[in-house]
Amino acid sequence: MAHAAPAPGRARRSSGSSGLPDVFSARTHRIAHWAIPVTLGLVYGYWVAANNRAGGPITGYNLLLGFVSAFAFMALWIGVRALAERMPREMHAALWAVFSGCAFGFLYSQANNTVLRSTGMALAVAVTTFLFLFYRFYTHEDGEGHRIS
Repeated sequence: MAHAAPAPGRARRSSGSSGLPDVFSARTHRIAHWAIPVTLGLVYGYWVAANNRAGGPITGYNLLLGFVSAFAFMALWIGVRALAERMPREMHAALWAVFSGCAFGFLYSQANNTVLRSTGMALAVAVTTFLFLFYRFYTHEDGEGHRIS
């Protein structure tokens, strides 16, 4: 089966070496840079509040817990994202693993589980996250340890 040869200069490529086109504008990337932590924070806060009330009535404390959890999640996400980009792959993966383990552990503990079970589940999530992200960061670097975009 015959295929047309690609014409040089026809497709806009991103500045990275992945060879994939960047289909979103710079404005879209700026919006997503802030919209992702806000959206995930609101979902996380709602989830914490729902686990805490365990199907009971919504109270003022429950709302406060949800909004404080959402704000803390957003602030920590933005902080981890800013710090992690400057770190080597081991620390980068460890920072995200600690964040995800702590976030999951707190969320799990709000469902009236024991401290020991919540800690065990948080450690399992953190270890899994570390292994996955370390592998990803390790396979997306060149020989000198520079990230490949």
